[in-house]
Amino acid sequence: MTDITPAEKDGKYKFTISYSERELSCEVEKEQNTLHVTIDNNMHATLKIDNEGNVTQTDGAAIPASTIEYIKKQVFGHV
Repeated sequence: MTDITPAEKDGKYKFTISYSERELSCEVEKEQNTLHVTIDNNMHATLKIDNEGNVTQTDGAAIPASTIEYIKKQVFGHV
């Protein structure tokens, strides 16, 4: 059976990021251990959160590690 109970911090997040020397909109929808990322309404990626809180990209347009770390901080706070 799959657990579909909302996890901590589940929901939608909107903020701006610096990407390729430009300020772009970033929308993130967190569902359980998955982050669905949309940058500038046209670049999509899927990130997975492991049990230790590490975030890795599993699908979509390549996102730099520094941007993934920034997204993690925006969703989970400065940890």
